[in-house]
Amino acid sequence: MLLAEHYITVGKQNMNIQQILTDVIILFAGLFLAFMALYYLVKNDIQRFFDLKTVELNKESRSHILPLRLQAHERLIIFVDRINPANLLVRLHQQGITIGALQAGILNEIRSEYQHNITQQLYTDSVTWNVVRKLKDDTIAMITNAVKGLPDDANGIELSKAILQHMASIQENPYDLTVELIKKDIQRLF
Repeated sequence: MLLAEHYITVGKQNMNIQQILTDVIILFAGLFLAFMALYYLVKNDIQRFFDLKTVELNKESRSHILPLRLQAHERLIIFVDRINPANLLVRLHQQGITIGALQAGILNEIRSEYQHNITQQLYTDSVTWNVVRKLKDDTIAMITNAVKGLPDDANGIELSKAILQHMASIQENPYDLTVELIKKDIQRLF
């Protein structure tokens, strides 16, 4: 009898453990289903909340970046104006200046202005920045070619005339076109 009672006791314990495990599994399954139902009920509200936060952050970051972008475009317009040969020659020409001294002064001025404004590319469209950089390179090439086209004994006045004649022969002024491109870039900000 003892053995039978022992088996009955062990059987009841196994049934209790099985019953407890079954109850726990059912409880977790019910909780899981309840959380899933709750998630699907509030999912759209949660997503809308995060979307609104993202929009707020974007507006805030735009309000901080917009002045920097406008300033960068202003600096680029000034840069284009300063490397325009007509303005460079007025600023750098001195009475009796040699062709070598004028060329060195012009090239130094262009490179210095470019280095001063190189960070503006962070706030401008890459196409606009590439046009500005190409304009700088083309200006340097134009000055170098003008010097090569003159006799060795030429002076600064002759270099100035050669550069200005070359500029006059161009149908569309690349400096004006670049400024217009920068202005269009600014208009896209609004």
